[in-house]
Amino acid sequence: MIRAMTLEDYENVHALWMKIKGFAIRSIDDSKEGVERFLNRNPGISVVAEEDGKIVGAILCGHDGRRGCMYHVCVDPEYRLKGIGKSMVVFAMEALRKEKINKVSLIAFTKNDVGNAFWKEIGWTGRKDLNYYDFTLNTANIEAFNQ
Repeated sequence: MIRAMTLEDYENVHALWMKIKGFAIRSIDDSKEGVERFLNRNPGISVVAEEDGKIVGAILCGHDGRRGCMYHVCVDPEYRLKGIGKSMVVFAMEALRKEKINKVSLIAFTKNDVGNAFWKEIGWTGRKDLNYYDFTLNTANIEAFNQ
């Protein structure tokens, strides 16, 4: 079952994130309070997938009024290749469309072979015409990768 994520899903979603090898978690943004802030700003757009009574997929999705963005797209390795990821992406994109958002972006680490293959398979286009920049405003927001 695909449905909108709620704050009550946080513990199970966080546990899923921790299962994904190579997944990057930020200490502040991905805390319960950080996710609560994100969900409150973008109600009904983030997604979870439930199978066998547990959360097996999740996407944090939101927009700034102009462009949508997907973060932390993941499916439990035991449940991959069943259409769950694509169903979650469609749910999130439909939610963005209802908000009158016309373009969606995401960032995938270059070393994320599984994720990059997924995005190409479902028709997303890699951009070669731009550079991605970022600036850290809060150095306490530490990023850690799951091994």
